[in-house]
Amino acid sequence: MRVEEVLYFLEEHASEKYKKNVVKLGIPEAETIGVATSDLRKLAKKMPKDKVFIQALWHIGYHECKILAVLALKPADFSKVELAALMEDIHSWDLCDLFCKTVLIEMSDYDTWINAWIADERLYYKRAAFTLIASTSTRVALTEAELKRYLELIQANSDDDRLLVKKAVSWALRELGKTSEEAKEQSIATAEWLCEQESKAQQWIGKDALKELPLLVKVSGRTRLISSKSKMGKEAQK
Repeated sequence: MRVEEVLYFLEEHASEKYKKNVVKLGIPEAETIGVATSDLRKLAKKMPKDKVFIQALWHIGYHECKILAVLALKPADFSKVELAALMEDIHSWDLCDLFCKTVLIEMSDYDTWINAWIADERLYYKRAAFTLIASTSTRVALTEAELKRYLELIQANSDDDRLLVKKAVSWALRELGKTSEEAKEQSIATAEWLCEQESKAQQWIGKDALKELPLLVKVSGRTRLISSKSKMGKEAQK
């Protein structure tokens, strides 16, 4: 498959509806074609995975091409410098989250990205740090020390009133709380602490996280806690 064939596929599956949705994310209209994510995922499975092809696709500049590149690339093929260069071209929360959850989290030293970006004032870098915290809590068993450190990072770096950052912080806090009963209690305590701060942003995050954290329950056969309002959660409480 050639890059030209990818572009042809995108044009064939373009929709004004999806284009408007992408523009709402903040992507300039000239940088999007408007293709459903489900179609992009189907195409990504058929695409070549070699580095040269992925880089060529990324540098076309279309939002959809970047999503396809992220879905298809092999993290091990890219150096840390090359991944950092890709991050510079990310200008929407959906691509930011996908890049973190699909690519960066696969790197053995992903924690260095968290440390480097958690206090970064650039919107998508800071969101990326919290997205990585949320993602790591779903992939590996956190030690008590790791949980403590992540909660401390949330406390120290959550005074940011930008909605995309606030939502990412709340997401990270809630995902940490799902790792164990002890983590749930510590995450609730952190959320309550945030609610007591003078910062409106931290208050918002704390209140948002507390909408879900107290409802988490342990269900047999599941390693993570789930909402008591979910079907499985309700059945477990009978």
